[in-house]
Amino acid sequence: MFAVIKTGGKQYIVRPGDRLKVEKIDGNVGDTVEIAEVLLVNDEKDVKVGTPYVEGAKVVASIVEQGKAPKVIVFKKKAKKGYKRKKGHRQYYTVIEIKEIVN
Repeated sequence: MFAVIKTGGKQYIVRPGDRLKVEKIDGNVGDTVEIAEVLLVNDEKDVKVGTPYVEGAKVVASIVEQGKAPKVIVFKKKAKKGYKRKKGHRQYYTVIEIKEIVN
């Protein structure tokens, strides 16, 4: 059984037991989250495709880790003009573990 979910503006194929690194989801480590934006559910005998979401389907996951990704440097420069800008950015992320797919 697998499902396609949407979180953080991205789509992921998930199966029970999978671990995903997704955009930040509010909550503490150990909390359970339900993702209701399920686009497709496939069990062994039936495929349900949502328009845009599958009615009544959800994915139950638990938060494993909250963190920040490595720093990305944004550097801008205009040649011969003396213009330079240096900026750093660290994106927040959440690691979730898929517990079950409810359809």
